[in-house]
Amino acid sequence: MAKSDITSWIDANADTFTEVSRKIWENPELGYTESFASSLQIQILQQAGFRIRTGIGDIATAFIAEYGTSHPIVGILGEFDALPGLSQQVSPVHQPLVVNGPGHGCGHNLLGTAGVEAVIALKQRMDAENIPGTIRYYGCPAEELLSGKTFMARSGVFADLDCALTWHPGSTNATSNVRFQALSAIEFYFSGITAHAGSAPHLGRSALDAVELMNVGANYMREHVPDGTRIHYQITNGGMAPNIVPDSASVYYFLRGANRKQVDELQARLIKIAQGAAMMTETTVRWEIKAGCYDTLPNLALNELMFSQATDAGQIVFTEEEEAFARELYNAVAPVGSGTEASGSEKEKRLDSVFYHDLNQVGKSVGASTDVGDVSWITPVGQVTTTCAPRGITVHTWQATASFGSTIGMKGMHYAAKIMALTAYDLLNNTNGILERAKAEFVENTKGFDYQAGIPDEVVPPGYSGQLTPSL
Repeated sequence: MAKSDITSWIDANADTFTEVSRKIWENPELGYTESFASSLQIQILQQAGFRIRTGIGDIATAFIAEYGTSHPIVGILGEFDALPGLSQQVSPVHQPLVVNGPGHGCGHNLLGTAGVEAVIALKQRMDAENIPGTIRYYGCPAEELLSGKTFMARSGVFADLDCALTWHPGSTNATSNVRFQALSAIEFYFSGITAHAGSAPHLGRSALDAVELMNVGANYMREHVPDGTRIHYQITNGGMAPNIVPDSASVYYFLRGANRKQVDELQARLIKIAQGAAMMTETTVRWEIKAGCYDTLPNLALNELMFSQATDAGQIVFTEEEEAFARELYNAVAPVGSGTEASGSEKEKRLDSVFYHDLNQVGKSVGASTDVGDVSWITPVGQVTTTCAPRGITVHTWQATASFGSTIGMKGMHYAAKIMALTAYDLLNNTNGILERAKAEFVENTKGFDYQAGIPDEVVPPGYSGQLTPSL
């Protein structure tokens, strides 16, 4: 009966957490500024009897909620930051709530709330059955900036975990057996000499010329990097006016690769290109590393355990209205008549209720990145996705924002909460020696690796005042 008690509790309290998720969706906040979402989750967890530590990793919006006093210690990772420019109503046509405003196009309004829902549901069973152990919810800011968990990991808050669980909103119910790429985010700042671009250009030394030369060099480097590498950049400062030789300019790079070592090597080469560009233009350059997350290391033992909960969790049931909304959203991506719209039975059903565990995906490197990777090199991590949007909808789009604020997203969120709570219940009870198997796999895959954060010690989180300290 214990597992049915967990799912029954989540069903009975679903409206409470739907409202929490909706409030966060309606009040989207960018990374390191998530004071509304962080405070709302802290309030709910405090009321449920969890001990709260704030200011984790010297980030104002990062926190840990903990219940219990002994081992095993099972963590659940949550996120709550939004993306710029993805404001959107729950509508199949593009209708921003705030023009150019932020929106939850990655579903973090759902992601963190499901974690809160799961740990509170699990606490009920711990109390009812006197289950020993500790559960923790980690309120993790700024995943979209790929650095929140890295700063937290650098401060050591994941080091004593026996394992951790997480999930992500998606368009299928599936275990995450792939390896998301490692990433470095680095901004280069060039300084030159200003001058009148028309009457005295010989007196100027253009910082923008240095940026453009650097970008040319980086683009030539693309031919000579490992397959699957990604290099993205954005000119963040190009000068003030065309008739003024700019004495300052900057460019922001994302570098992705299959593993941390590959990205570190790419970063070293890019720095040499920046230095070369500065030499060619007689300018100077400095740089700041803003993120340095690891590739994700899947734990098959934990992913299989999460997959095994599907029977007890039941299946998501979508209504005809939700299916119709899903088709409209999909057609907003692939308009009717474009040749890419759904056809046949697929056209009738865009929402997936089946749970997949594809072993053919194990270890496959994919182009996206997440700071969950840092945690996965410190402790075993299990991860799944659940159906919160139609097939054919990708995250980081307005269509995703619309779905993640709809009843479709909410149903996927409650399903994820069930999967995580049921999995954590088995982990606390160490059913069939699952903890030992997950740890043995982790030891085998890491081969004595000692985690070192990809963000240097001297780099502090945005908004850091020098006054924050973690406290109970």
